[in-house]
Formats: sequence, C-alpha cells, structure tokens
Amino acid sequence: MKHLNKLVTTLLIFILLTLGTTGCWNRRELPSLAIVLGVGLDKMEDSDQLEMTTQIIKTSELKASTPEESGAGGSGGAGAYWNVRNSGETVFSTTRDFTHKVSRKLYFPHNQLIIFGSSLAEQGVQEHLDFFLRDQETRLEVFVLVADDRASDIFDVKPRLEKVPSMKIAELMDAQAANSTTSIVRLNQFATRLMSDTTAPIAPIIEVLGKGNERELSVKGTAVFKEDKLIGQLNKVETRGLLWVIDRIKSGIIDVNCRDTIVSLEIIRAQGKISSEIIDGQPYIKIEIKEDGNIASQCCPIDLVSPNAVAELEELQAEAIKAEIQAALRKAQKLNADIFGFGDIIHQRHPKEWQELKDDWDEIFPDLDVEIIVEAKLRRSGSLGQPVVLDKEQ
Repeated sequence: MKHLNKLVTTLLIFILLTLGTTGCWNRRELPSLAIVLGVGLDKMEDSDQLEMTTQIIKTSELKASTPEESGAGGSGGAGAYWNVRNSGETVFSTTRDFTHKVSRKLYFPHNQLIIFGSSLAEQGVQEHLDFFLRDQETRLEVFVLVADDRASDIFDVKPRLEKVPSMKIAELMDAQAANSTTSIVRLNQFATRLMSDTTAPIAPIIEVLGKGNERELSVKGTAVFKEDKLIGQLNKVETRGLLWVIDRIKSGIIDVNCRDTIVSLEIIRAQGKISSEIIDGQPYIKIEIKEDGNIASQCCPIDLVSPNAVAELEELQAEAIKAEIQAALRKAQKLNADIFGFGDIIHQRHPKEWQELKDDWDEIFPDLDVEIIVEAKLRRSGSLGQPVVLDKEQ
C-alpha cells in the first residue's frame, strides 16, 4: 500500500498545483491532460498492426475510499479509470491518433508500467520501446512486464483493493521483493540488457486467473528474450535461481526436506558474485553465493542445540539453493539465452580474449563450464531447540 498511497498523494498534489497555478504561458491545464497510469501493447488479432491500450485515471474519483465506492470500471469508462484502445503502425502514430477518442493529450509522467502481449513480444519489442525511451515524459523507472496472453486483458481485471488495475500491478511488483520468486524489471534495466551484445533481456510474466468477477492477477515466472524477441520463460524455481546469480535476492522462504519432513528456512540476506577466468583459451565461470537464514518453522526430529544438527540444515539449504541455480542455468543454456550476463562479465574482465570469443558466443554459451559454490549459514534457530512434535514424543 505504500506505493499506492505515494502515487495517489503525488497525483493529488499535481492536481492542486495545476489548478492553482496561474499566469504561466506554457503550463498544461489539468482539464487538457489524460493522465496515463498503464500502457498495454498487443498485436492486432486480424492484422499486423499494433493495438495500444492506455489506462487513464479519473482524477475526480481518487478520493473514494474503496474500489466499490469509486465504482472502478473498465473500458466502458465508469469508475476511477478508463481503458482506451487504439490501433496503428507505431506507438508514436497510435498515441497521436488517440485524440480521435480522447479529447485530452495523453500524459505519461505518472505511468506505472508497460505490458507487452505475448504475440507482440514474440515478434519483437525494440521498435515499440523506442518511443518510451525517447519520450521525455516517460520515466525510466516504469515496470516492464509480459502478459501470458493479451496485455489488454490484464487491464480489464477489476482489482479488489486498489481502485485502478495499474496501481494493483505496481503494488504486486513491489510485494514480490518479499518472496524473491519474480524478476522485477524497469524500463532502464530492460533497455540496458537490450543494448548488450550478449545479455538476454528478461521481464516478469503476468496472467489472469479465474473467470468473470472472480478474475485475479498473478505474476508467474520470467519471460526470456533473445535480442528483442520472446523465446521462452522461467518458472518460479528457475526465476529464483536466476535472482541468486544476479544478486537480486532480498528475502523469501526455502523449504527443505529433512528426514521425511519439511523445514522452512527464511532468507535474511544473500550475496551473489560472478567471476570469470580464461583457461587454455576457454571461458570458465564461477558463481559464489553467500546466504544467511533463520529457521521459520520445522518438524524435523533433530535437536538444533546440536552443532551437527545445524550443520545438517545448512547443508540442506545450500543444496536447495544450488539446485535452483542449476535449474536456471539448464533452462538458459537450453534456450541459448545468456540471462546471467556472463558474456558481458568476460568482456569486462578479459577484453583481449573476448575479441576471440564474442563472434562464437552463441556456440560457447550452451556448453559453458560453470562452477556453483554456495555457503549457507543459519544465524538463529528460534527459542526451541527441538520441534514441538519431538518434545511431546519425549
């Protein structure tokens, strides 16, 4: 809710300042602006044209305390937002043509996200991103996502708590840091990967679950691109494996099997490091992970007062982390997509040798030798040395 409250406050301040400012010859009157909070880009179903969905905020509805009070609606225009769709050859021309449907100029500084439909993403996204990267009104911190199907469908899902779907999605992205099972990608990060000669762009995947009024939005894994085209995806396990490597793990839970029971281990902090060497002309990558955790809950029949028992759980935790990284590595090498940025690391640290490797990177990466080292430590075991079940049995 922190993100939502900040956004609503910012919009209200913007409205007050705009209404209260006088005497400025080039100021933009609020009645002349259509404030965009979300953009969806799809391939038209019956042609090769672009379909663009803009979610426009109805500023007069922002003060309603609940989505029900604001009557949050969709493409019909009722409620706190209005989904407007238009088609064209490019994002620029389509944006200009919105004047035929919207009497106000589209205003992008408060835009929260850009969602690509899967069909459009498979064709390529670079030409469509060009508009947002050049547009001075677009913030480089907007979220970039890929829809499991059509981007327009995402904006039609009525949120239960927030007033506007775009706000719901932005909140959903912020909440993912607690689980570290979803990649969070902003426009500048996506563009940086896109400009790399070897590093594959990624983006979280968002889907619609349920039907009718029971529909909900959910984030599920990571879209993988080759250059600017969608070629595959990572599941949640593979996604966290990627996040370990690129040092994007903030927190989360690791469940490990311990003597036919499950122990939940909380991730407190983690650090990922990638190093490279060239041995006999061949590149070699080492991944080192250091992780600190707590025991969140456990029914394993071991006494955690014993150093050997703690060491056993630490080993299980390290093995689980390594397995997630291996899963991500297998998928990336199968897709032949360097989602980890190994090529850029070799380029930076071995620039001379890289000149001999770069043209063959697509042949090298699928068989690249990668060593994974994980060091996991449990800092606190809680107030109970033994599980409650074990105490009762004794």
